[in-house]
Amino acid sequence: MQSNNPVLNRAFSRPTSTYQTTPTPSAEQLEQMYQAPPAARTGVMTYDEVVVKTGIMLAVVVGGAVVGWLQPGLAMIGMIVGLVLGLVNAFKREPVPALMLAYAAFMGLFLGGISFMFERTAVMGEPLNGIVAQAIIGTLGVFAVSLWAYRSKRIRVTPKFQRGVLIALGGYLVFVVANLLFQIFGSPDSPLGFRSGWFGIAIGLFAITLAALVLILDFDFVEKGVQAGIPARYAWTAAFGLTVTLIWLYVEFLRLLAILRGE
Repeated sequence: MQSNNPVLNRAFSRPTSTYQTTPTPSAEQLEQMYQAPPAARTGVMTYDEVVVKTGIMLAVVVGGAVVGWLQPGLAMIGMIVGLVLGLVNAFKREPVPALMLAYAAFMGLFLGGISFMFERTAVMGEPLNGIVAQAIIGTLGVFAVSLWAYRSKRIRVTPKFQRGVLIALGGYLVFVVANLLFQIFGSPDSPLGFRSGWFGIAIGLFAITLAALVLILDFDFVEKGVQAGIPARYAWTAAFGLTVTLIWLYVEFLRLLAILRGE
């Protein structure tokens, strides 16, 4: 049976020679393997491994953010290198932990730099004190609500749900590119491009909702991967996906809060 997730498909695939040399397990052995808890299987992905590896990646992000806060001029370098590494990791057939950790480090530089800039930006003569703490609380809150919605089956991941989220994500990426071009070549009066006033607030709320739905897909990948017993190395893939979504969510909260507080 083929999964809609290409990573799961690759993880389940085996060379033809394996089937030729490995004896077929009996029905009783298959039943025992299926009934065994994931942690009892060796060399497969578990929830604990995903949690640990996600924690490692987020710790690297925080470490990079500390450096970026102290040296905000590194934010642009962190953003460019981080985006390149993000694309490299996204299109690699097999997870490479070193590249994923490098992504986390450079994106940490970016987050630290822009967090410093947002925190110190003057709005009507007053700095945006506390905006970073508010963005962190908002990010953790959305993460918790998304996890609750998924675990309680309030939201079920179906092929239709996946297609809808991916279509919305593609449309949002088109908007992001158009907005970036406007920021570079358009009016310098708005540092956030089209994201001003009520339209900026609407886009921000849409982006945060979309990020929450992408978190649902991340949780679904983890659960199905653990249940299917995919190789342990794909815990890094799960951790990378969660880290990317959380970084995106945090940036969206920063932008939305800045608009609400007057840009």
